[in-house]
Amino acid sequence: MDIVSVIWIFVQVLIGCQLVVPILLFLVYKAKRKRLGLRGEPASVSYDYGIIVTAYEETALIPRVIESLLRLNYRNYVVYVVADNCDLSTIDIDDPRVVLLRPPETLASNVASHLYAIDNFVRSHELIAVVDSDNIVHPDFLTECNRSIAGGYAVVQGVRLANNMTTHYAALDAARDIYYHFYDGEVLFALGSSATLAGSGMAMETSLYVECMGDNPLKGAGFDKVLQAEIVWRGYRIAFNPKAIVYDEKTAQADQLVNQRARWINTWFKYAKLGLSVFARGIVRRDINQSLFGFILLRPPLFIFLALSIACMSISFFIEPIHGVWWLVALSLFVLGFFLALLHHRTDKSIYRSLFRIPLFMFYQFVALLHSRRANKRSVATKHSQNAK
Repeated sequence: MDIVSVIWIFVQVLIGCQLVVPILLFLVYKAKRKRLGLRGEPASVSYDYGIIVTAYEETALIPRVIESLLRLNYRNYVVYVVADNCDLSTIDIDDPRVVLLRPPETLASNVASHLYAIDNFVRSHELIAVVDSDNIVHPDFLTECNRSIAGGYAVVQGVRLANNMTTHYAALDAARDIYYHFYDGEVLFALGSSATLAGSGMAMETSLYVECMGDNPLKGAGFDKVLQAEIVWRGYRIAFNPKAIVYDEKTAQADQLVNQRARWINTWFKYAKLGLSVFARGIVRRDINQSLFGFILLRPPLFIFLALSIACMSISFFIEPIHGVWWLVALSLFVLGFFLALLHHRTDKSIYRSLFRIPLFMFYQFVALLHSRRANKRSVATKHSQNAK
């Protein structure tokens, strides 16, 4: 066997394993689910939370998220709205539980906004919860976060459900979230690893956040990628709680999709090496949390490895047809795993109706790939329509 053949086989295995890993994890998850509980008992301690809401340039949705936070079935918290480069003249909120912060200089960074809020806490909060300005928070969000923290976890990631599915883009964006929340959240956590962070809808010890990100001058998107790697590297497990819910505004238009995905693709290429370091550390230490989590972080965005898989299958049918058949089986298993995630979630019918638009959805992500190198110069945050419901 020549070197070219060896490389070709290695590339196929590297790409193909990403297709079958979800269904394998699902089978193990179903076998162990009855023995591994995802939620603890109701917390007897009411931890003190500083809820940080980050907004950049846009303020139209701030009253909505604050209204939802003030309806929480929880008492021990203060809301800090970091309005970065925002005009607050139209925001009139008179509640002692809400602190409006306007940095004197433009931060254009989630980490800088979080640290600015922490530096301006009215009291020393044990925990922080991170929420985006386009989120709506379920009344039991903090109660459920508290349940996981009381169960012995320093970090917990909740679920971000779609708040809008008015277009096919938004519905497909919601389908993607369901897939990731299931496999990278519920399944990973149940198997003894950590849930991946989603950027909002999460809570953690304030001291741990400062330890991980206090000296990190991170600009642009991707703070959650760095934060989760730092947390797991230190030996912590990120808990997953499917009842800690925030409703998230999905990308509803093609231009939103391109700008947002360009930033996300940029962050994967930029921070994929973190997954390698966590994976290697887990292998050396025989730590299932770090090794499995690091392996998942190495996975490229869905549309990239699906496109590569289809390309490998097409080439294989010409070179060695039996290999092409195996690729077809692997792709079928991935599709099965995708639908299992949707069925597990009891997905809205509008998402199923939008699935036939996946090729167009992938096309715009390839457009985003072309813009990914200059993504943070192209846009810093997703712009939402003013009539978002």
